[in-house]
Amino acid sequence: MEWKRKDLIGLEYLSKEEIEVILQVADSFKDVSTRSVKKVPALRGKTVVNLFFEPSTRTRTSFELAAKRLSADVLGFDVSSSSVSKGETIVDTAKNIEAMKVDCFIVRHSISGAPEIISKNVSSSVINAGDGCHEHPTQALLDLFTVKEKFGKIEGIKISIIGDILHSRVARSNIWGFKKLGAEVIVCGPPPLIPKDIEKTGVEVTYDIEKAIEKADIIYLLRLQRERQKENFLPSLKEYSFLYGIDEKRYEKIKSKAFLMHPGPMNRGIEIKSEVANQDKSLILNQVTNGIAVRMAVLYLVIGRKI
Repeated sequence: MEWKRKDLIGLEYLSKEEIEVILQVADSFKDVSTRSVKKVPALRGKTVVNLFFEPSTRTRTSFELAAKRLSADVLGFDVSSSSVSKGETIVDTAKNIEAMKVDCFIVRHSISGAPEIISKNVSSSVINAGDGCHEHPTQALLDLFTVKEKFGKIEGIKISIIGDILHSRVARSNIWGFKKLGAEVIVCGPPPLIPKDIEKTGVEVTYDIEKAIEKADIIYLLRLQRERQKENFLPSLKEYSFLYGIDEKRYEKIKSKAFLMHPGPMNRGIEIKSEVANQDKSLILNQVTNGIAVRMAVLYLVIGRKI
């Protein structure tokens, strides 16, 4: 199918066919990173701007590498030394940068909806790199790619997403993506961290991690989003780790059939023990590797369609 979208704001807005196209294009880019010269000329002459209003390591670096491997020029944006710190709006910031004839903004912001606001006010493409508690579409896409690479399919796979579902943009994007491609999704966590009416998205809800583990092909662990929590939802981190963390004992129950995933950064010793994170059944580093190919695909589709 022909790609027609200017932006990638969230997986909620994509069809199954559009998601599959991204994964197919990502597969074609996967081997670029294994070459001696890790570059193709697909976006030569294009300019990509990393507009990050939140701290990031993996996502920002992954997007930057993806753009450079497509031969695009990349402009980093330091919020602390920009006019945003003087009171300039994000729309004015984007419009001023766009006036320099850039082609794409990669936007991360603590406020849900910020990338969409920018996309409605600029003609350049906008890719959501994570907005508040809303979505993180490229993380979910790389997760889908990783699962498909491991199992050869998505349909029928059982994935249990465990942890702070309420504040997690990764969980929301993964629910949209995995459900649209035919997976069974279970969400599990403390009752205060499970969104009200989340069952309406087609997921199964359990508060029992043993039940979530028992059914899973993929156990997807989430970090506690303490920076987004406005209230104290848990008595203590120690109690959370005891009830919902993956330790050696729980790992022994799953290691014969299920794989572990995590979007990062990990809170070792809280949602996952260090000894477990480094086991053979962990796909965490596979996710990081696949993130470059997936983001290359997204950049190519939203910008390259204009070539």
